[in-house]
Amino acid sequence: LAADRVEGLDARARRLAESLAAAEQGLPEGSPHAPFVVEARRAAEGLAATGELPPARRAFGEVSRFLMPVAAADERLVEGRYAYSCPMTGSTFGKWFGGEEMENPYMGQEMLQCGTAADWTVSGVDSVEELEGHVEHVHGVEPTDPEAVAFHTCPMHPSVRAHEPGACPICGMDLEPVTAGEVASGVVFVDERRRQAIGVRTAPVVRAAMGGSVEAVGKVVFDETRLTDVSVKYRGWIGQLHVDESGQAVRRGQPLFTLYSPELYAAQQDFLTALGSQRAARGTAAPERADYLVRAARERLRLWDLAPAQIDRLAATGEAVERIPILSPASGFVVEKNVVEGAAVEPGQKLFRIAGLDRVWVEAEVYESELPRVAVGQPAVVTFPYLPGKEFRGKVGFVYPYLDGASRTGRVRVELANPEGALKPDMYASVAIATTGGERLAVPESAVLHAGKRDFVFVDLGDGRLRPQRVETGMDDGEHVEIVSGLEIGDVVVTSGNFLVAAESRLRLALDRWQ
Repeated sequence: LAADRVEGLDARARRLAESLAAAEQGLPEGSPHAPFVVEARRAAEGLAATGELPPARRAFGEVSRFLMPVAAADERLVEGRYAYSCPMTGSTFGKWFGGEEMENPYMGQEMLQCGTAADWTVSGVDSVEELEGHVEHVHGVEPTDPEAVAFHTCPMHPSVRAHEPGACPICGMDLEPVTAGEVASGVVFVDERRRQAIGVRTAPVVRAAMGGSVEAVGKVVFDETRLTDVSVKYRGWIGQLHVDESGQAVRRGQPLFTLYSPELYAAQQDFLTALGSQRAARGTAAPERADYLVRAARERLRLWDLAPAQIDRLAATGEAVERIPILSPASGFVVEKNVVEGAAVEPGQKLFRIAGLDRVWVEAEVYESELPRVAVGQPAVVTFPYLPGKEFRGKVGFVYPYLDGASRTGRVRVELANPEGALKPDMYASVAIATTGGERLAVPESAVLHAGKRDFVFVDLGDGRLRPQRVETGMDDGEHVEIVSGLEIGDVVVTSGNFLVAAESRLRLALDRWQ
């Protein structure tokens, strides 16, 4: 139990029950210890029947409750063993015995060393009469009777418990009754004076507009829609290189280099020949017979990416150009250059890559758990550590449909205008994506306590009574937490001092019951 496991517990508990049954048979008739052994054996049989951690711990408490008086009856039985006590066990019997190293079987790995050395006495079962009264008390209060008084406790010292009303032995305050229903739900009493001492504050559950943002780290990349590759559709050789280094700014229509190509030169000659035939045909009876040849030759040059102005100039001069200028198809910056003067080129070979940087993308890495909060069109604010005081505003343009397997993050694309060119690819950025969830049932963020994978709040029932309530949470905007289930509008929850309340209210009992 100290290791938070129940594997093999049933077999051990059965062996204990068998040993106690043998001890029961071996005791002399009328032995004052027989009733304790009988109850310990019954508790061990109940322990063997449990299959989950919370009921197993409660059953283990009952085994310890009856075995400790038996062990204390003979000093030989306690030799090499130590008794321990823990005040945080709730309604479960808080004592146990074991080896020299203390390992708390009730609190497990979360609070393994919680406890102190204790004596071997057990309040309420020190005699046969008290034992019978305890058994009647334990088995006489049915779980279906929530109004029955389970015990009395002190609001200032919740570790104090008594079966009858009276005064607290520590502070003298009157003991308050705790019903079976309150025990089952973990309700505790914290009076007004104690509330003020530990700073308890409350707030109602309301419907609130949930907002917030998703924070992520991003990187500037090229806008892929503004990338243009320069290539040719025929073989040739580079002549003069006008753009001879990466990073240069170019304009659409600006010459990048000149190219000599026998194929392109022959195509120009064919176009000029077709023009000559067209002029000759005009003095004949069929003046339009050569028009289709001109159209075919012109279309061939156009498909080979000669600009209309270049074709018109060729027609006007009547002379083919050996080294034809190759013009930039787009404005931007040269980010790749794969040629030098005199180099041979092949059809389709990438000679330059030109990127327009008047608009860029920022690709943000968003954690898998936050991706459902991100959608296309949401506004985003992007900042850069090397541009202090400047904010760039854009929108989510795309959410990539896959994750990075190593980092468990998804990529989100934010599109930004970059007219001044301040944003450069591979810059790191901080991205805040604004999210809105509309009106939702919510409590202040400080009201929610986290226990592993479970979330809890304390509900104020009035008259000083606080009940731990398990809730299912949703969106968190930094101020409020969405409540998906577990609370209703108008409920009042503790928002300050709840960690101290949790410690004093034996929250562990309630958590175990709700596992």
